[in-house]
Amino acid sequence: MPVKKAVKKVAKKPVKKAAPKKAAVKKAAPKKVAKKRTPNAAFMAAKQPSEALSKIVGSKPLPRTEITKKLWAYIKKNNLQDAKVRRNINADANLLPIFGGKKQVSMFDMTKLVNKHIK
Repeated sequence: MPVKKAVKKVAKKPVKKAAPKKAAVKKAAPKKVAKKRTPNAAFMAAKQPSEALSKIVGSKPLPRTEITKKLWAYIKKNNLQDAKVRRNINADANLLPIFGGKKQVSMFDMTKLVNKHIK
């Protein structure tokens, strides 16, 4: 008959639970008053468009922002945005002299080319 070994039972020590942390009271940060954005004076200054550009946007002096808006309105009205690559603009007879004779330019290059026609 096998001999049984005596096994000492070790009493488990009670596990101390961490005391619940008190929620830190955060002070509400003072709300910032939203400043009304002031437009940049350089963009709002009226500029005289060249003869070629005045066929599209008119002959009166306009701020650059308005010139860009009218140019995009003309492009959308005449469906000059490329169908496959939407960032390209196809030139028609009025836009060809503004684009420096290029048949197609990207919209990012367009602003650079238009700036040459503003005095």
